[in-house]
Amino acid sequence: MIVGVISDTHNLLRPQIFDVFAGVDRIIHAGDIGAGDILVELETIAPVHAVYGNTDRFPLIERLKDREQLNFGDVRVFVTHIGGRPKEMRRFFPEVAHSDVVIFGHSHRPLHVVDDNVIFFNPGSAGPRRFSLPVTVGKIEINDGKIEAQIVELKV
Repeated sequence: MIVGVISDTHNLLRPQIFDVFAGVDRIIHAGDIGAGDILVELETIAPVHAVYGNTDRFPLIERLKDREQLNFGDVRVFVTHIGGRPKEMRRFFPEVAHSDVVIFGHSHRPLHVVDDNVIFFNPGSAGPRRFSLPVTVGKIEINDGKIEAQIVELKV
């Protein structure tokens, strides 16, 4: 199974995303989506799981949660918008203790670290460029319990 991971679109869905996510089985959006039609467009690629971010507004926040615990086979994935260092996330989110992968956004900075056998993954921002940060998304491949994650920079 291949999961496309995206965050911080802020109402901008770049055309490159359709190429990068072609063939994925699921998409996870880690918040700061913008308008709900972003999710509708992503659904044309694959089923979407999403949480709302700190800039998302009604009616989006009415139908989404601020965090989700997902299962892809035996792999447990926790998704929220505002994350941080592994130690901080363990303190604020009890769900981390029962997760194999923790996905978050908010900072617009891509991150892929493994801490105590848990992957902490921020795909960065796929929306409007912020400062000199790259425009990125992520992909996670899950195969027989093995998890491989990568950050993909979009050429914009």
